[in-house]
This record gives sequence, C-alpha cells and structure tokens, in this order.
Amino acid sequence: MGSLMSDASHQHIFSGNRLDRAGGQRGDADWLAARIADPAAVSLVLWNGRPLLTHLPDGTLTAARIDGGLARALAGGLETLVFLGLGPQGPVLAIDLDGETDPAEGPLQGLGKFHDLRAALASFPAEDANLVGTARSLFEWRRKHRFCSACGRPSRASDGGWKRVCPNCKTQHFPRVDPCVIMLPARGEHCLLGRQASWPEGRFSTLAGFVEPGESVEEACAREVREESGLTVTGVRYHSSQPWPFPSNLMIGLIAEVAEGEAAPDLEELEAVRWFTRAEARDLLDGKLPGVTSPAPVAIAYHLIRAWVDDGA
Repeated sequence: MGSLMSDASHQHIFSGNRLDRAGGQRGDADWLAARIADPAAVSLVLWNGRPLLTHLPDGTLTAARIDGGLARALAGGLETLVFLGLGPQGPVLAIDLDGETDPAEGPLQGLGKFHDLRAALASFPAEDANLVGTARSLFEWRRKHRFCSACGRPSRASDGGWKRVCPNCKTQHFPRVDPCVIMLPARGEHCLLGRQASWPEGRFSTLAGFVEPGESVEEACAREVREESGLTVTGVRYHSSQPWPFPSNLMIGLIAEVAEGEAAPDLEELEAVRWFTRAEARDLLDGKLPGVTSPAPVAIAYHLIRAWVDDGA
C-alpha cells in the first residue's frame, strides 16, 4: 500500500509546544518543588475541563495566567496541579478545579471567564491552545486513573503530573495517547466524504477511526475505509498529525488512494457517503456548495481536504 512520508510543514491547532517540558528534571521532587515555588511561575486554570480565558484588546481570546502563589493555594497539592514546562519568563503550570460553583465568580473573579474549549477555538492563539490542550489531556487522564490498574489501590501524582505511581505495588502509570487515523479516500479527480447522523445538518467530513492493537497505521487506515465505505485502499500517504484533547487523541492525517468500486455507508458509523469532484470539494471548503458544510478549519479533516484540492494531493 505504500509507505508513510513525513511532511513537517503542517502545524495544526493544539500542536506547537514551545516550552521545555524538562522531562529529565521533573522527576526530581526537590527540583520540581523549586520550580512550582518560583516567584516567576504562572498558571493556567481549568474548571471541569473548561479553560479560564480573557479577552485581548483586539477581541481575541487568550488563556488567563494567574500567579503561582494563587495557583498553589487553589490546587492544594500535586493531585490537581501539572507542571507544563519552562518558558522564557519562568515555569508554566496548570491547575484543575472541579465542583458546581464557578471559580470565576469567587477566588478568580475579574481574571476571566471559563469557556467551552471547542467553542473558543476559532479565536484562540495557537500557543495557548497547545498549553490548554496539553493540560486538559493530562487532567482527563488523571481523573480516569486515580487507582492502580495492577492492584486497585489509589495512585499518586509524580513528575509534575506526567506520571502516577502506586505506593502499594510500585507500578508506574503514564498518560495514554490514543492514535486515530483520519483519512481522505481519493480516486482520480474525486474524493469521498462521509456523514455521521450526530453531526450538524449537511456536514460532511473525512473518515476516521482508532488504531487497534497489532495494526500499523496503514492497516488501520485500510480497515476503517473498508468498514465505513466498502472501498479498498491501494496506497496511503501521510499528510500531518494533530493532538486532539477530547480526551487525548493523536489524529494521524492520511490521503488514502482507493480502488474502483461502489461506496456505501456502513450505517453504523456513517449514515451517508458522497463523492466530490475537486471543484466541488473546493466550493465545499469555501462555503459555496449549497446544502453541504465542511469541517471547521481548526480540524485536521479540513486541511486534508484542502491539501487534496489545492495541491492535487
């Protein structure tokens, strides 16, 4: 089916980390404590998975930063705090708050408002999106891995939130990232898009699915295309990848060449599939195709279609 070829020119929202994550130092408890206590430390804040955001003078949103002392007081310990890394001005942290009472109406009043991350993406700086997405993924992992999967005892945060350790059996647990293939099936001057019943009316997008144990990326691509549309993949070309913190996926973007054959939706994942000419796909992305809408530009799916339209990918 061909091999994957890297293209580093594409950087999607939620990627673009500019911090030094200090992976070789954050396991040192004394070193980490000094970074967290650094007067220059700043912290992002999430509440029930929603980031605290504030408006810039031009009207765009940015992640609010609070000082490290307030962050430490609100976090109350390492279980709800993550060390994101070292920036030019000092350490960058994130804290995770929960409960029903909005902290922006209490201890964080006047510092911003909590927003739904998906809804805010259209006016969100790329660097902030990476930081918020990283923190959200780590906190979601923490919520689901409070207990050791080996012995069932409570585990403890370590390495600034990048690891959990069971004090009973000493098993170490690390954040999981779920690889997901997302691909644009193409044949000649046509590409295939699908539609899920849960999407907004008229929305069509690329196909996608999780990589299963024992599969290569190419094999997962071929299986998902076959299962969802009945088509046979003959070649796979890598385009780019995107971290997607809902909760912690890595979207592996591909262009999938497919053989001749009729396409049909599986009626489980997809309720419909449709072939688009290159001209129709261009109109789709430009909002000029009546009754049909494309994925949003923040999604890698949009850029797969755009690459195929503009570059003859």
